[in-house]
Amino acid sequence: MVFNASFRYLDSCLRVDKLDIETIVHEVGTPAYVYSLATIRRNFHRLTTAFAPLNARLHFSVKANGNLDVLRALSAVGAGFDCVSGGEIYRVLQAGAAAEDIVFAGVGKTRAELAYAIKSGVGWINAENIGELAHINRLAGDTNGEAVRVALRLNPEVTAHTHPYMATGHGAAKFGMTADVIRGLLERPEAYPRIRIACIHMHIGSQLGNTNATLAALEKLLALTKDYPWIKTINLGGGLPVAYRFNETVPAPDQLAEQLSHRLQGYDLLLEPGRAIVADAGLLVAETLYVKRQAGQTIVVIDASMSELIRPALYGAHHEIVPLRQMEGDTVTTQIVGPVCESADVLGADRELPQLEPGDKVALLTAGAYGMTMASNYNARPRPVEVVVDGDRWWVSRRRETLSDLTLFE
Repeated sequence: MVFNASFRYLDSCLRVDKLDIETIVHEVGTPAYVYSLATIRRNFHRLTTAFAPLNARLHFSVKANGNLDVLRALSAVGAGFDCVSGGEIYRVLQAGAAAEDIVFAGVGKTRAELAYAIKSGVGWINAENIGELAHINRLAGDTNGEAVRVALRLNPEVTAHTHPYMATGHGAAKFGMTADVIRGLLERPEAYPRIRIACIHMHIGSQLGNTNATLAALEKLLALTKDYPWIKTINLGGGLPVAYRFNETVPAPDQLAEQLSHRLQGYDLLLEPGRAIVADAGLLVAETLYVKRQAGQTIVVIDASMSELIRPALYGAHHEIVPLRQMEGDTVTTQIVGPVCESADVLGADRELPQLEPGDKVALLTAGAYGMTMASNYNARPRPVEVVVDGDRWWVSRRRETLSDLTLFE
C-alpha cells in the first residue's frame, strides 16, 4: 500500500523513503515525529510550478512546522517565510534564512516583537490595525531613514467554508481591517512618513476546499486596490487544502492558479502556504500501551496524546492511523486514545484496525503540519523527539525533552 511518494508499505513494513520506520523508532523511542525532506521539497516544487505563470513568491507558514532542519531545507530551495511571532522570526534566522525573505504577520504583535523585526530587517510587515501602524512608524526611526515596507491586512468580510476555528476572513473575526479603514489609511500616507505601504494582504482561512470564498474575497480586494495604482503587490495568504482521509480529494493548486491568472495581471503575488507543503511529509509514531474492552468497545491506549497532537481534540480533525507492520486477520472497530486525563484525548474514533496488542506501533498520518508546533507539556509530558529523513539518511533533529526540561526555568 502506498500513501504518498515517501510513505508506503514494503515487505509489510511501513517505510519513509528508503528507510524502515520501525528501525528508526527502535533507536529513538515513541512518541516520535518523523519528517521526509523529499516530500517537503516535492510539495514546494509542485506549488512553485503551479503558480509560476503568476510569478508568485512563496513564503512558508512557519506556524505549520518550525523544525529547524525543515526550515533549512525550504530556504535551500528558495522559500521565503511567513512568521507570526518574534520567536518564529528568530527560528528562521537561526536556520540561516535571510531576514529580507521574511513576512511578519499576526494580529497582536508586541512593540518588542515589532522592534526586533524592524531591527532584523524583515522584508514585510503585515499590519492588522491602526495602532500597530503607529508603533511601526515610531520604531522605524531606528532604521537610518529607510522606510519600513508594510502590507495592510484586509478583512474582506467573507466567510470561508471551513472549520469555524480556521475561518479568519468574516467580519466578526479578530483579523485584519475593513476596506473603509484601509481606504482611510491609503488616503493619508503622510501620517506615517517612515512607512511604505506597498501591498494589500488577506487570508480568509485554512483548508479551503473550494475557491469560491477566495475569489469573492479577492474581488473585494481588487475593488480596493484599483483606486490606488501604486499598490502593485497582493498577498493572498495560505489556506491551500490537503487530504487527511484516504478517500478524500482536494483541488489541485493549478486550479486556483488558473482562476487567479487573469484577475492578477499587473500585480506581484505573494502566497503563504504551510499545511500544503509539510502536512503529508510527516507522521507521528506511537506505541500501544494497553488494550481493554468495555461497554462493547475496543479501546487502545497509545503513548501519544493530545499533548503531542492536539488537532483531533481541538478541531475534531481526522488523521488516518495505520500499524507500522501490516497484519493479517480481521479488523475490529477501535477507539485510539491517549493517556492524558481528558475525555477529549481521542486520536481516532471508530477506526477499523487490526487487533492491536501492547507493544504494537502505529503511525498517525499527515501529521507534519500543526503537530509539533502545537504540542504542549500538558500533564507534565515531555514533548516528543523529531526525526528528519533525507533519502537513505536520518537524524534526530530535535531531541526528546527530559523530565528535567520541565523545570528548567523554575
